[in-house]
Amino acid sequence: MTKYERQGESRKFDPNFKGPIQNRGCTDILCCILFIIALMGYFAVGILAWSQGDPRKVIYPTDSRGQFCGQAGTKKPFLFYFNILKCASPLVLLEFQCPTTQLCVERCPDKHLTLMKAKLGSNEDRQYYQQYCKEAVDFTKSSPEILRDGLCPAMLMPSKAFTRRCLPALGTRKGGVVVVGNETTFDDGQGVSINATDVLEASKKSNVVVEARQVAMRIFEDYTQSWHWILLGLVIAMVISLIFIVLLRFLAGIMVWVMIVLVILVIGYGIFHCYMEFASLKGEPGSDVTIRDLGLQTDFSVYLQIRQTWLAFMIILAIVELIIILLLIFLRKRLLIAIALIKEASRAVGHVMSSLFYPLLTFALLAVVIAYWAITAVFLSTSNEQVYKVFNNSECAYARQTCDPKTFNTSNISAQCPDAECLFAFYGGETLYHKYLILLQFYNVFLFFWCANFVTALGQVTLAGAYASYYWAFKKPEDIPAYPIFSSLGRALRYHTGSLAFGSLILSMVQVIRVILEYLDQKLKGAQNRFAKFLLSCLKCCFWCLEKCIKFLNRNAYIMIAIYGKNFCTSARDAFFLLMRNIIRVAVLDKVTDFLLFLGKLLIVGIVGIFSFFFFSGRIKAVEQAAPSLNYYWVPILTVVVGSYLIAHGFFSVYAMCVDTLFLCFCEDLERNDGSSERPYFMSPELHEILSKTKRVEEDGKNCTYIFVIWTC
Repeated sequence: MTKYERQGESRKFDPNFKGPIQNRGCTDILCCILFIIALMGYFAVGILAWSQGDPRKVIYPTDSRGQFCGQAGTKKPFLFYFNILKCASPLVLLEFQCPTTQLCVERCPDKHLTLMKAKLGSNEDRQYYQQYCKEAVDFTKSSPEILRDGLCPAMLMPSKAFTRRCLPALGTRKGGVVVVGNETTFDDGQGVSINATDVLEASKKSNVVVEARQVAMRIFEDYTQSWHWILLGLVIAMVISLIFIVLLRFLAGIMVWVMIVLVILVIGYGIFHCYMEFASLKGEPGSDVTIRDLGLQTDFSVYLQIRQTWLAFMIILAIVELIIILLLIFLRKRLLIAIALIKEASRAVGHVMSSLFYPLLTFALLAVVIAYWAITAVFLSTSNEQVYKVFNNSECAYARQTCDPKTFNTSNISAQCPDAECLFAFYGGETLYHKYLILLQFYNVFLFFWCANFVTALGQVTLAGAYASYYWAFKKPEDIPAYPIFSSLGRALRYHTGSLAFGSLILSMVQVIRVILEYLDQKLKGAQNRFAKFLLSCLKCCFWCLEKCIKFLNRNAYIMIAIYGKNFCTSARDAFFLLMRNIIRVAVLDKVTDFLLFLGKLLIVGIVGIFSFFFFSGRIKAVEQAAPSLNYYWVPILTVVVGSYLIAHGFFSVYAMCVDTLFLCFCEDLERNDGSSERPYFMSPELHEILSKTKRVEEDGKNCTYIFVIWTC
């Protein structure tokens, strides 16, 4: 007696059951309406951000009048500080702005010159000095008057452009003596001698905001130099993945064994290469420096010059190799069954060949979601207004208060504080829009997760519906719909948008909480409260596990939605209890198959990663001239590796979804039917043979069941 006969009142046996090809209605309508309203609000936030934001605030530095330096068509691309020594003030760390006049200039000064020397010198010196003063400055005035009105800097010093800012050209002589240009001390234009070390400290403070931008600009420059090679690497990864999937369709058994052997060989070569690098650095100057002593460096290639880095890589790869070998030995009996299931999945993929190209649609939709989120985030972050504040040298009651540069000279502030200036401080605002700007950013992040998870869920339901159509076709391939992918996609959008939005909403809420916890973790890094840190670490761990469990439940719930067309909660409950009733088969079949497919992803990433490493590091002599000159050659390598994994994951997800769908249909078929002439199985004879093999290993698989239950989450 089957489960359906025992529970006849609630779920009667339907001999005409055809899986997803049946009458169905709309599910989770309220969540569908909520999702549509949220999308409309998301579009409204985007339009508001695009109307208020200005990305130039991120790209170009801003002078004291709030003007951008280096815009298209301008001849003044660099920002010049009147008195760089004032950048040593603690105000820089509070408001990220030096309390000195800043001006857009055509080029940075390349010599030391004071205002007094320029006025007494030649006409050429005066013209040279005037380009670093405010416009329309009258050089007939005395030097004290010019300095009092803040029209010119007191001195110029040799400078170099650094991230579009003129910073002192610092250097060192023998013995570690700091120099600016070739001088260790110089006149500040007001009779005071300044040490070059003081300038060094001021430069460090003025650069506190732009250090991150320096790394970002170098990375961006590397992308501009290597983007076509990165694109070629990703195309190669896509071709390899597609070839692998096609070969898996026709030579599943052979390809799985080839994949296992190649993964072991590729990781083994990685261990060998790390050892050779480790051995070659023996005796080299500085190679014995530890990573801790080296600290955080923006030039990551420095780490490759020390032995400890290669030793760490070698140990990590050796551990991975050992784990894979032990798992293969431990799962040797179950590998044959998993390979048989992959063969059955290959037959299903062969009848639904269009499913191999469906990940391209998912990639395109995710690219649109990511692009919309990124553009909206940039415009939101640059939609603040220019805030001006009072900067002064002497005591002033209005110091650091906001001001209006248009009316400042006629206000009481300039009368009471003669040396005060109204200078650009930062971007902010006090309007209603600016007060709630942080909420708009949060809404942007939340809708990004919701939309991205919805796109992923749509892909899972579409593939599950197509493969369920294959499974529940009694006569294969005659009973399979003509266009299973398009039919499944149409059913998902027409009937189950609300269910997909519901499942995506639950997952997005957990992911947003994880983002908040990561933000709090960054804020508490300098705190001394160990209990708070411990509690936060526990919460991060718990929500990470919760996210993994929800992803697993959602995936199986979407498969049940594709089969039966019920709402999300009912489908999630049915999927969970169905898996619990077949927990041994989950361990023996489903999870071992996932492990084999993961080895396939690892193989593709390893092959593409090794070739990209040798190419971008210039170690292939035949194409050494073609390799681009880069600041950090790890940037394109890391991009290619991550992109290759995502591409391989996209293609292998087709097989993974096929295996999961066939497995759930298989379990459902066993409980619904008994193989008799009245209730024949829908499964193929090959899949029925897998069932027989599974029964023989169920007894000795009980010990590993608990391991795989944890792995499943």
